[in-house]
Amino acid sequence: MPHTDLTLTLQGDTQQIAVIRLNRAAKRNALNDGLILALRDTFQNLPSSVRAAVIDGNGEHFCAGLDLSELQERDAGQGLHHSRMWHAALDCVQSGPVPVIAALHGAVVGGGLELASACHIRVADETTFFALPEGTRGIFVGGGGSVRIPKLIGVARMTDMMLTGRVYNAADGERVGLAQYLVPAGTALDKALALATQIATNAPLTNYALMHALPRIAEQPADHGFLTEAMMAAIAQAAPEAKERVRAFLEGKAAKVQKA
Repeated sequence: MPHTDLTLTLQGDTQQIAVIRLNRAAKRNALNDGLILALRDTFQNLPSSVRAAVIDGNGEHFCAGLDLSELQERDAGQGLHHSRMWHAALDCVQSGPVPVIAALHGAVVGGGLELASACHIRVADETTFFALPEGTRGIFVGGGGSVRIPKLIGVARMTDMMLTGRVYNAADGERVGLAQYLVPAGTALDKALALATQIATNAPLTNYALMHALPRIAEQPADHGFLTEAMMAAIAQAAPEAKERVRAFLEGKAAKVQKA
Protein backbone atom coordinates (compact mmCIF):
# COMPACT_ATOMS: atom_id res chain seq x y z
CA MET A 1 0.00 0.00 0.00
CA PRO A 2 1.21 3.55 -0.67
CA HIS A 3 0.42 4.74 2.87
CA THR A 4 0.53 3.02 6.26
CA ASP A 5 -2.66 4.77 7.43
CA LEU A 6 -4.76 3.10 4.72
CA THR A 7 -5.25 -0.62 4.21
CA LEU A 8 -6.75 -2.50 1.28
CA THR A 9 -8.07 -6.04 1.53
CA LEU A 10 -9.90 -8.07 -1.10
CA GLN A 11 -12.85 -10.27 -0.22
CA GLY A 12 -15.07 -12.77 -2.00
CA ASP A 13 -14.28 -15.96 -3.85
CA THR A 14 -12.98 -14.01 -6.82
CA GLN A 15 -11.71 -11.01 -4.82
CA GLN A 16 -14.51 -8.83 -6.19
CA ILE A 17 -14.92 -6.67 -3.07
CA ALA A 18 -12.25 -4.15 -2.03
CA VAL A 19 -12.37 -3.07 1.63
CA ILE A 20 -10.48 0.20 2.06
CA ARG A 21 -9.93 1.09 5.71
CA LEU A 22 -8.85 4.39 7.21
CA ASN A 23 -6.36 3.32 9.84
CA ARG A 24 -5.65 6.36 12.03
CA ALA A 25 -7.80 5.35 14.99
CA ALA A 26 -5.71 7.36 17.45
CA LYS A 27 -6.56 10.48 15.42
CA ARG A 28 -10.22 9.46 14.95
CA ASN A 29 -9.19 8.78 11.32
CA ALA A 30 -8.69 12.48 10.68
CA LEU A 31 -7.62 13.20 7.11
CA ASN A 32 -4.24 14.58 6.17
CA ASP A 33 -2.75 15.05 2.71
CA GLY A 34 -0.96 11.71 2.82
CA LEU A 35 -4.19 9.86 3.51
CA ILE A 36 -6.07 11.76 0.81
CA LEU A 37 -3.36 10.96 -1.74
CA ALA A 38 -3.38 7.32 -0.62
CA LEU A 39 -7.13 7.19 -1.30
CA ARG A 40 -6.50 8.65 -4.75
CA ASP A 41 -3.76 6.13 -5.53
CA THR A 42 -5.82 3.21 -4.22
CA PHE A 43 -8.81 3.96 -6.42
CA GLN A 44 -6.63 4.65 -9.43
CA ASN A 45 -4.96 1.25 -9.03
CA LEU A 46 -7.71 -1.12 -7.91
CA PRO A 47 -7.12 -4.70 -9.09
CA SER A 48 -9.07 -5.62 -12.20
CA SER A 49 -11.01 -8.26 -10.24
CA VAL A 50 -12.76 -5.63 -8.08
CA ARG A 51 -16.41 -4.94 -8.87
CA ALA A 52 -17.40 -2.92 -5.76
CA ALA A 53 -15.63 -1.22 -2.86
CA VAL A 54 -16.32 -0.42 0.79
CA ILE A 55 -14.69 2.40 2.76
CA ASP A 56 -14.53 1.83 6.51
CA GLY A 57 -12.84 3.51 9.46
CA ASN A 58 -10.82 1.65 12.08
CA GLY A 59 -11.70 2.30 15.72
CA GLU A 60 -14.64 4.22 17.16
CA HIS A 61 -15.09 6.70 14.30
CA PHE A 62 -15.38 6.69 10.54
CA CYS A 63 -13.60 10.02 10.11
CA ALA A 64 -13.54 13.13 12.31
CA GLY A 65 -12.52 15.43 9.46
CA LEU A 66 -9.38 17.38 8.67
CA ASP A 67 -6.36 16.76 10.88
CA LEU A 68 -6.07 20.31 12.22
CA SER A 69 -2.73 19.49 13.86
CA GLU A 70 -1.26 19.29 10.35
CA LEU A 71 -3.07 22.34 9.02
CA GLN A 72 -0.58 24.69 7.39
CA GLU A 73 -0.80 28.41 6.79
CA ARG A 74 -1.31 29.00 3.08
CA ASP A 75 -1.80 32.04 0.95
CA ALA A 76 -4.83 32.18 -1.34
CA GLY A 77 -3.06 30.57 -4.28
CA GLN A 78 -1.67 27.73 -2.18
CA GLY A 79 -5.07 27.19 -0.59
CA LEU A 80 -6.69 27.02 -4.02
CA HIS A 81 -4.29 24.35 -5.27
CA HIS A 82 -4.59 22.38 -2.02
CA SER A 83 -8.36 22.28 -2.30
CA ARG A 84 -8.15 21.24 -5.94
CA MET A 85 -5.85 18.37 -4.95
CA TRP A 86 -8.56 17.11 -2.58
CA HIS A 87 -11.15 17.51 -5.35
CA ALA A 88 -9.09 15.37 -7.72
CA ALA A 89 -8.52 12.71 -5.08
CA LEU A 90 -12.15 12.38 -4.01
CA ASP A 91 -13.25 12.42 -7.64
CA CYS A 92 -11.33 9.15 -7.94
CA VAL A 93 -13.76 7.75 -5.36
CA GLN A 94 -16.94 9.10 -6.92
CA SER A 95 -15.93 8.70 -10.57
CA GLY A 96 -13.66 5.68 -10.30
CA PRO A 97 -14.13 2.24 -11.80
CA VAL A 98 -16.56 0.70 -9.26
CA PRO A 99 -19.45 1.65 -6.96
CA VAL A 100 -18.35 2.59 -3.43
CA ILE A 101 -20.26 2.05 -0.18
CA ALA A 102 -19.31 3.98 2.97
CA ALA A 103 -19.68 2.08 6.26
CA LEU A 104 -20.27 4.87 8.78
CA HIS A 105 -19.99 4.87 12.55
CA GLY A 106 -19.10 7.45 15.16
CA ALA A 107 -17.91 10.79 13.82
CA VAL A 108 -18.63 11.65 10.18
CA VAL A 109 -17.50 15.22 10.48
CA GLY A 110 -16.12 17.89 8.13
CA GLY A 111 -13.80 16.22 5.65
CA GLY A 112 -15.16 12.85 6.79
CA LEU A 113 -18.60 13.86 5.54
CA GLU A 114 -17.01 15.15 2.33
CA LEU A 115 -15.43 11.72 1.85
CA ALA A 116 -18.70 9.93 2.64
CA SER A 117 -20.57 12.16 0.19
CA ALA A 118 -18.19 11.08 -2.58
CA CYS A 119 -19.35 7.48 -2.09
CA HIS A 120 -22.40 6.16 -3.91
CA ILE A 121 -24.17 4.57 -0.93
CA ARG A 122 -23.85 5.43 2.76
CA VAL A 123 -24.70 2.99 5.56
CA ALA A 124 -24.83 4.55 9.04
CA ASP A 125 -24.98 2.62 12.27
CA GLU A 126 -26.72 4.04 15.33
CA THR A 127 -23.52 5.54 16.76
CA THR A 128 -23.04 7.80 13.74
CA PHE A 129 -23.21 11.59 13.97
CA PHE A 130 -22.78 14.13 11.18
CA ALA A 131 -21.44 17.69 11.39
CA LEU A 132 -19.77 20.44 9.36
CA PRO A 133 -17.89 22.55 11.94
CA GLU A 134 -15.93 24.56 9.38
CA GLY A 135 -18.21 27.58 9.71
CA THR A 136 -17.58 27.86 13.46
CA ARG A 137 -13.81 27.50 12.91
CA GLY A 138 -13.52 30.33 10.43
CA ILE A 139 -12.85 28.13 7.42
CA PHE A 140 -14.89 26.72 4.52
CA VAL A 141 -15.29 23.23 3.14
CA GLY A 142 -12.58 22.48 0.57
CA GLY A 143 -12.94 18.81 -0.31
CA GLY A 144 -15.98 19.06 -2.56
CA GLY A 145 -18.57 19.27 0.21
CA SER A 146 -20.26 22.40 -1.12
CA VAL A 147 -20.99 20.54 -4.38
CA ARG A 148 -21.84 17.06 -3.11
CA ILE A 149 -23.58 17.56 0.23
CA PRO A 150 -26.35 19.93 -1.01
CA LYS A 151 -27.25 17.26 -3.55
CA LEU A 152 -27.94 14.94 -0.62
CA ILE A 153 -29.71 17.27 1.82
CA GLY A 154 -30.29 20.60 0.05
CA VAL A 155 -28.56 23.96 0.33
CA ALA A 156 -30.68 25.15 3.28
CA ARG A 157 -29.76 22.22 5.52
CA MET A 158 -26.06 22.46 4.69
CA THR A 159 -26.16 26.20 5.34
CA ASP A 160 -27.74 25.54 8.73
CA MET A 161 -25.11 22.93 9.59
CA MET A 162 -22.27 25.32 8.81
CA LEU A 163 -23.80 28.47 10.31
CA THR A 164 -24.83 26.88 13.59
CA GLY A 165 -22.58 23.86 13.99
CA ARG A 166 -25.67 21.65 14.08
CA VAL A 167 -24.98 17.96 14.65
CA TYR A 168 -27.28 15.30 13.18
CA ASN A 169 -27.58 11.97 14.93
CA ALA A 170 -27.80 8.77 12.90
CA ALA A 171 -31.59 8.63 12.70
CA ASP A 172 -31.99 12.27 11.70
CA GLY A 173 -29.08 11.98 9.28
CA GLU A 174 -30.75 9.06 7.52
CA ARG A 175 -34.05 10.96 7.50
CA VAL A 176 -32.62 14.02 5.74
CA GLY A 177 -30.54 12.02 3.24
CA LEU A 178 -27.02 11.88 4.66
CA ALA A 179 -27.30 8.08 4.65
CA GLN A 180 -29.51 5.64 2.77
CA TYR A 181 -29.40 2.89 5.39
CA LEU A 182 -29.59 2.96 9.21
CA VAL A 183 -28.48 -0.19 11.01
CA PRO A 184 -27.77 -1.27 14.62
CA ALA A 185 -24.50 -0.22 16.24
CA GLY A 186 -21.54 -2.23 15.04
CA THR A 187 -23.20 -3.59 11.89
CA ALA A 188 -22.50 -0.90 9.28
CA LEU A 189 -19.57 -2.81 7.79
CA ASP A 190 -21.56 -6.04 7.56
CA LYS A 191 -24.40 -4.23 5.77
CA ALA A 192 -21.99 -2.41 3.47
CA LEU A 193 -20.29 -5.69 2.56
CA ALA A 194 -23.66 -7.32 1.86
CA LEU A 195 -24.61 -4.44 -0.42
CA ALA A 196 -21.23 -4.52 -2.16
CA THR A 197 -21.59 -8.27 -2.74
CA GLN A 198 -25.01 -7.73 -4.28
CA ILE A 199 -23.83 -4.79 -6.41
CA ALA A 200 -20.86 -6.80 -7.67
CA THR A 201 -23.28 -9.24 -9.35
CA ASN A 202 -24.80 -6.48 -11.51
CA ALA A 203 -23.80 -6.05 -15.12
CA PRO A 204 -20.62 -3.92 -15.01
CA LEU A 205 -21.85 -1.57 -17.73
CA THR A 206 -25.05 -0.87 -15.81
CA ASN A 207 -23.05 -0.07 -12.67
CA TYR A 208 -20.84 2.22 -14.71
CA ALA A 209 -23.86 4.00 -16.17
CA LEU A 210 -25.32 4.55 -12.70
CA MET A 211 -22.04 6.02 -11.46
CA HIS A 212 -21.12 8.15 -14.46
CA ALA A 213 -24.20 8.78 -16.60
CA LEU A 214 -26.98 9.17 -14.03
CA PRO A 215 -25.42 12.11 -12.11
CA ARG A 216 -24.83 13.94 -15.39
CA ILE A 217 -28.35 13.24 -16.65
CA ALA A 218 -29.75 14.64 -13.39
CA GLU A 219 -28.00 17.96 -14.07
CA GLN A 220 -28.86 18.23 -17.76
CA PRO A 221 -31.87 20.06 -19.22
CA ALA A 222 -34.70 17.59 -19.75
CA ASP A 223 -34.30 17.27 -23.53
CA HIS A 224 -30.56 16.65 -23.16
CA GLY A 225 -31.17 14.20 -20.34
CA PHE A 226 -33.69 12.19 -22.35
CA LEU A 227 -31.22 11.84 -25.22
CA THR A 228 -28.36 10.85 -22.90
CA GLU A 229 -30.64 8.31 -21.22
CA ALA A 230 -31.68 6.82 -24.55
CA MET A 231 -28.08 6.49 -25.69
CA MET A 232 -27.01 4.91 -22.39
CA ALA A 233 -29.98 2.52 -22.42
CA ALA A 234 -29.11 1.44 -25.96
CA ILE A 235 -25.47 0.85 -25.09
CA ALA A 236 -26.28 -1.07 -21.90
CA GLN A 237 -28.88 -3.37 -23.45
CA ALA A 238 -26.55 -4.18 -26.36
CA ALA A 239 -23.98 -5.74 -24.01
CA PRO A 240 -23.84 -9.56 -24.23
CA GLU A 241 -24.30 -9.92 -20.48
CA ALA A 242 -27.45 -7.79 -20.57
CA LYS A 243 -28.91 -9.89 -23.37
CA GLU A 244 -28.17 -13.05 -21.40
CA ARG A 245 -29.88 -11.68 -18.27
CA VAL A 246 -33.00 -10.58 -20.15
CA ARG A 247 -33.17 -13.97 -21.86
CA ALA A 248 -32.96 -15.71 -18.48
CA PHE A 249 -35.80 -13.58 -17.15
CA LEU A 250 -38.01 -14.28 -20.18
CA GLU A 251 -37.33 -18.00 -19.81
CA GLY A 252 -38.36 -17.93 -16.15
CA LYS A 253 -34.86 -18.60 -14.87
CA ALA A 254 -34.45 -15.28 -13.06
CA ALA A 255 -36.19 -14.27 -9.84
CA LYS A 256 -39.05 -11.81 -10.00
CA VAL A 257 -39.18 -8.72 -7.81
CA GLN A 258 -40.85 -9.51 -4.47
CA LYS A 259 -42.44 -7.24 -1.91
CA ALA A 260 -39.92 -6.16 0.75
